[in-house]
Amino acid sequence: MQYRSLGRTGLQVSEIGFGAWGIGAKMWKGGDDKSSMQALNKAVDAGINFFDTALAYGDGHSEELIGRLLKEREEELYVATKIPPFNKRWPAQGTLNEAFPRHHIVNSVETSLRNLGQDSVDLVQLHVWDPSWLDDLRWHEALCDLRQMGRLRFFGVSINDHQPDTALDLVERGLVDSVQVIYNIFDQSPTDQLFQLCWEKRVGVIVRVPFDEGALTGKVTPETHFSRRDWRSRYFKDDRKQQVWERVQKIVQETGIGLEELPRLALRFCLHPRAVGTVIPGMRRTKHVEANASVSDLPPLDDETLEILKRHRWERNFYP
Repeated sequence: MQYRSLGRTGLQVSEIGFGAWGIGAKMWKGGDDKSSMQALNKAVDAGINFFDTALAYGDGHSEELIGRLLKEREEELYVATKIPPFNKRWPAQGTLNEAFPRHHIVNSVETSLRNLGQDSVDLVQLHVWDPSWLDDLRWHEALCDLRQMGRLRFFGVSINDHQPDTALDLVERGLVDSVQVIYNIFDQSPTDQLFQLCWEKRVGVIVRVPFDEGALTGKVTPETHFSRRDWRSRYFKDDRKQQVWERVQKIVQETGIGLEELPRLALRFCLHPRAVGTVIPGMRRTKHVEANASVSDLPPLDDETLEILKRHRWERNFYP
């Protein structure tokens, strides 16, 4: 496993982090605490030291499982969690007072700390972001106060889906230590402006959705069925599975790889920008951990492959 600096935080984080939404289990089919704990421990064994969770993941269950891991392991591990919007609106909607009033920020952090069994957490992120909140910095004051109290070390924001430019002013003003953003072969928009600005301002970058919710694993075909419980039944509704499959086939053909190699290619693509500190694919099984962690030992993508993949940028939003 290779490690990188997460912006100006000084944290040396594993290139491949652990995305812990899935182990919350509320919006995914399958999975159980036993297999989740096995995956978490396998991650530590593989050198992964960065775990990204949220209070909203299984109503805190994901945090609780990571808390168990922290008690069981002696290695130095870094945990990032997120404060859900008070008005429960994803993506961000409403005024700052509707989404992140001070009492909600404080109460959420304290709840997360109880779930984690810790007195302090390494990184706290607002789970959504609206640039209009730059006009009212009470959210920033609340997080600074919590840092002063020792309840958190660093703080940042998780940028709304496919909207990296909404955080440009935030980064420019140096108000956060990190940003979390969607970046993958299809959504390359953070390379337009965000990544370079983060590099210049030494703001850490956490890349989420490297597989485009599974599309870039090569396992989503026109015949794939998702249960009603699995939220991806909405993400891949109508003819979207067909669209994805056709585009994946073109990537495989043009790069000359086997379909089974696509997930590794997708992760290597995400690791290429120098601003990226860590990439956090979701992992619920030990086999996911083993496959994803091994990518850190592979060489960087060559220029020819990068140029091919850049041509597969796809502007669209499947979340609504």
